[in-house]
Amino acid sequence: MLVFFKERLAFLSVPKTGTTAYESALAPRADMVISEPPMLKHAPVYRYNRFIRPMFLKVCDAELELMAVMREPISWLGSWYRYRRRPFMQGKPNSTFDVTFDEFILAYMKGNKPGFADVGSQLNFMAAQPNGTGITHYFRYEDQARLQDFLHDRLGVTLDLKRENESPKMELPLSADVEERFRRKFAEEFALYDSIP
Repeated sequence: MLVFFKERLAFLSVPKTGTTAYESALAPRADMVISEPPMLKHAPVYRYNRFIRPMFLKVCDAELELMAVMREPISWLGSWYRYRRRPFMQGKPNSTFDVTFDEFILAYMKGNKPGFADVGSQLNFMAAQPNGTGITHYFRYEDQARLQDFLHDRLGVTLDLKRENESPKMELPLSADVEERFRRKFAEEFALYDSIP
């Protein structure tokens, strides 16, 4: 998570959306960088609302706008699947070495997910809170130009991003039946993604 106090902006770090590269590039410009531990680096809206927002509100009488990047839902799960297939993951409980992408998606759709498919939800990460705290600025992972234009306009920065924390490249065939079931079950996730300009 990155906080730019003067600009009243917090950049939430949705996992598997390239935010580590933005963190590296923007850390010198940020007023606050939370890069560890992962549960704070990747604090969702509800955790921001509970712990970070009150600090700025009570001490500085300031309300920050929130920005977040969302990845197309199948691509997002594909990144998790590939990430958990890095060589050192072999033999570990959360490894995806012994499951196909179809099996991974089917496991993700279960109510009680096995560890290898328990990767959270972008929709839940960005869910608005009862007090109205929510994402002000949404960006698609697949539209880096719009995201960088926003950061240039808002922060006055031109970014030179390096690829970081990448998942291994591989083909991820997904059967039409599994994709259809996934799209139906997670229609809200796709609707949120589709609503981002």
